[in-house]
Amino acid sequence: MLKRFATGSSRNVSEILTGNETWIYHYDPETKRMSKEWIEKDAPPPTNVRRARSVGEQMWAIFFRSSGFVEAVALEDRKTVTADWSTTMCLPKVITAIESQREKTGIRGILLHHDNASSHLAIRTREFLESSGLKALPYPPYSPDLAPCDFWLFPRLKDQLRGRRFSTTEELRGALFQAIGDIPKEEWKKCFDDWFTRVKNV
Repeated sequence: MLKRFATGSSRNVSEILTGNETWIYHYDPETKRMSKEWIEKDAPPPTNVRRARSVGEQMWAIFFRSSGFVEAVALEDRKTVTADWSTTMCLPKVITAIESQREKTGIRGILLHHDNASSHLAIRTREFLESSGLKALPYPPYSPDLAPCDFWLFPRLKDQLRGRRFSTTEELRGALFQAIGDIPKEEWKKCFDDWFTRVKNV
């Protein structure tokens, strides 16, 4: 990967599409760090709210390139991510989004980077990628520190949403897309720069 993309300096880095799935909660309480506050010496400690198991949640697959956001696809009804969902719902929407962004070239030359989840490695998924013209970049197992979604995008989005309550899935979706839209264009490129630095240090 380093050689192919000139350790991140190649213009072809823009052809890498990366994405993964994560849970987004209707209410995710602030972390201890975020909820720190000064109190009087003899005052009782503040109450930290824990997220109840009944709080709503939704799985989202989010994809982006060094040029910015590509697509976010919700997994409806809290189902498990499967190769069937990936190939019939998720990836087709992602491909359509790329084609709308690259009207002249479409998905030609695009390389998909995702982790080694079973749904990503399934025969059905590999056959779909081959038939659609997408090629997958190899990914080392057990390396969340090398996945841009895991070390950058998901923590950033969840920090933006943490501490807010969403009564409906529509509210959650709107807030998620707002948080994505608030990321400056240069930050997407910087993420890829950081990614190649991580790969070089492995």
